[in-house]
Formats: sequence, structure tokens, C-alpha cells
Amino acid sequence: QVQLVESGGGLVQAGGSLRLSCAASERTFTSYGMGWFRQAPGKEREFVAAISWSGNRPVYADSVKGRFTISRDNAKNTVYLQMNSLKPEDTAVYYCAAAWNGRATIWANEYGYWGQGTQVTVSS
Repeated sequence: QVQLVESGGGLVQAGGSLRLSCAASERTFTSYGMGWFRQAPGKEREFVAAISWSGNRPVYADSVKGRFTISRDNAKNTVYLQMNSLKPEDTAVYYCAAAWNGRATIWANEYGYWGQGTQVTVSS
């Protein structure tokens, strides 16, 4: 059972930056693909970014490409989401998730473990 704990959310002005962190409880973290998803009020959860177990070939949603960067530090069992040039439409609860297959997948149903979420609010 992998437990994931997100941190780093908060309130920021448009154009600002935040870095989200997601700490995993298991040393087997290194074998999991990791993803970030978000859900805004009244909207469905959407894919944001994902990274494979090796850290190669990250993938991004078009809406965040060029602004967000996903990375991982397997020695610290942690995945990060650096968010730059934030926009009000980035406001959402952000969730990290772990995929047992080790892939950088955009599909939520391939992730078996989810964190509790962290709120990101971008003011205009």
C-alpha cells in the first residue's frame, strides 16, 4: 500500500510560481509511474503531467506544456510539480497518483494510489 502526501499548495497571484511535492511512503516508489491531476470546482478531474519510473519522457497536458515541469527524486521518494506563469484557470485541487506499471500515463484508471490533494488558488 503506497501512501502519498501532497504539499506546497497555496494562494498565488497570476504569473507567479508554486512547487508541489508528493512524498511516497514506500521504497518501491522507484518502480511506480507518477502523475499529477487536478480538479476545479464543478469540473471533472483532468490530467496535468506524468513521469515514468526512470524519469524519462515526461508527458504534459497541452494546457500546462511549457509552464509546468514534473520531476522526481527517487532517493527521497518524492515527485515534484514546478508550476510557473500560473493563471487563474490553474486554480484547482491538485492530486498526485502512483501507477504500478511504471509508465508515464495520462489515464487516471491506470493509477492505483492517490493522495489527498492540495489546493492551488491563482488570483487575477
